[in-house]
Amino acid sequence: MLKKLFIVISFAGICFQAMGQEFSIVDKRAIRFYEEGDQFLNRKQLPEAQEKFKAAYERSSDFFEAYLKHAQVLLSRGMPEEALAVTKKGQSRLPLKKNDFFKGKLAWLEGEIYLKQGAFQEALDIFEENEAYFDESFLKSDEYANKLQQLEIIAEGIKNPIDIRKKRLPRPLNQFRLQYFPVLTADGKRLFFTKRDGITVKYNEDIFFSDFDEGEWSEPESISTLINSSYNEGTCTISADGNLLIFTSCNTPGSHGNCDLYITARMNGEWQSPTNMGNKVNTRYWESQPSLSADGSLLFFSSNRPEGEGGIDLWVSERLEDGTWSKAKNLGSSINTKKDEVSPFIFFNNTMLFFASDGHPGFGAKDIFKSVIEGNGFGKPVNMGFPINDQKDQLALFITAQKDFAYYTENNFELGKVDSSYLYRFDFPEEIDLGHELIVTSGKVINEETGEAVEALLSLIDLDRDSTMYNFKSDGKDGTFTMIYPDKENSGLYVEKQGYMPKIYNVDRDSLRNKQGFQINLEPIAKGKYFIFENIFFDFDQTVLKKSSLSSLKKLHKFLLDHPTVKLLIVGHTDNIGKDSYNSELSLKRAKEVKKFLLGEGIYSERLEIEGRGAAEPLRSNDTEENRAFNRRIEVFIL
Repeated sequence: MLKKLFIVISFAGICFQAMGQEFSIVDKRAIRFYEEGDQFLNRKQLPEAQEKFKAAYERSSDFFEAYLKHAQVLLSRGMPEEALAVTKKGQSRLPLKKNDFFKGKLAWLEGEIYLKQGAFQEALDIFEENEAYFDESFLKSDEYANKLQQLEIIAEGIKNPIDIRKKRLPRPLNQFRLQYFPVLTADGKRLFFTKRDGITVKYNEDIFFSDFDEGEWSEPESISTLINSSYNEGTCTISADGNLLIFTSCNTPGSHGNCDLYITARMNGEWQSPTNMGNKVNTRYWESQPSLSADGSLLFFSSNRPEGEGGIDLWVSERLEDGTWSKAKNLGSSINTKKDEVSPFIFFNNTMLFFASDGHPGFGAKDIFKSVIEGNGFGKPVNMGFPINDQKDQLALFITAQKDFAYYTENNFELGKVDSSYLYRFDFPEEIDLGHELIVTSGKVINEETGEAVEALLSLIDLDRDSTMYNFKSDGKDGTFTMIYPDKENSGLYVEKQGYMPKIYNVDRDSLRNKQGFQINLEPIAKGKYFIFENIFFDFDQTVLKKSSLSSLKKLHKFLLDHPTVKLLIVGHTDNIGKDSYNSELSLKRAKEVKKFLLGEGIYSERLEIEGRGAAEPLRSNDTEENRAFNRRIEVFIL
């Protein structure tokens, strides 16, 4: 999961060959040093190679090919300062007469080094000042066009930087050699991360967590002995309610490949034994870096399987109604490139995907991009700008549901390799649009008769589209739940549990937006019990059901299927406007419409009775339009 990062530098128009190459000098001993350096380079013996290239130009001070090659090796080893010194030494020894070829090559390399150092203005100046010395055929190449695009992004970024302050998270966090891939629960109070004590293979990865309380983080703890093992476990994702966890485990017996995705659920406050997500998600290749949508219905992840667009691609799998996962699909060429796309993060409103890529135009390494989810596709990825992105690899971005902080990982390098990594965060800038505002509703579900916790299913429904936006579950141990969902009009909340009367709410009318401590009392099914059948809509003085009623009707149908012995009395009510006889008839016709729908779905008529009570049983006084709206309703009784 933790990948060693190597710097690969491309030099325009330069192609060095180990043997048989024509050089700019004739000193055979210097050329022999150079060729020996190439032989070491081919065997990836970089320290030995750089010493030979150095010996070549120290033997012959005008051996400019050797300066270039020495600096290239130093840069690939993560030594940009030393590479810059060699480049400047070569430039200082250029003859006074015009020498476009090596002047252009050394200037290009100098600009590349500045980019790797994050000295962006110096890089821009070097490329601009020396464009006249670049090879003419190279100026027409795709590589040069791509470089110009990168420089334009950099110039715009440093001209209009985003105002953020990156801060390393304080102790007791960041106490290990490596900690990375931060993930938080919807309330922002629990932080999960991958922990590793050392960089060699003898050190395994584990998932740890820390809680935020009264302004401080708690001492990190292992998530569970059922999850962490003697193998590598890490890079996890968790549903908004904190009850579903997906993580990566590597080299585990019985896995499909070297790293697979595993899933576990929290029941009655305890994590269960994880299971492999199967061959519709995992392959014999590398799968890692999962990101679960807030409701747990979509899983995004990274994989290097060969059916994609490039090296590492982003994939998605959908959770089906029976709890299984669909065959993973590639996100396509609008997101994936010939290079690498990694560390996806789907924001809590399910409308914005973030990921890291070195294939889309950016600042040079892996940058963070965002893409708006549009229908069944993804919008053009947008670079998140400077200094969120800079010359380093940006990875594992996580934005809190409250949009107050963004968490990420920052690596420290030694000789071009990751030496340590730490968790950072910054105040998330308001000017970055994250789509729909989010609503957080939290509380608990209990048995009304006993006060015991109930593990119930809570569904957020888009009533206009008859679609489930999110599913959540209350905790079976204490009944608590946290729901997070987009701020949109005309949505319903359905609370269901086998053996209990359902509870149905309208988010707006019942004032559920950002409600905290919301207690939902579920009643066990019993004769004479009833519930208000919310989200059944009729136009004024009409009996035809509106389209936005469909979701509630389907839920009632499901309730009857789940409880095949239950019989219902469907009762219609109106407000007090109009004559009593008219209202009685109107309420009966509306109850009849509900019955008609259920009959059409295959429910036997002997299970359904109807009644119209007009305005005789108001819930509120009929003195305002709001109160009259509450009184116009359908109720369902158990017979």
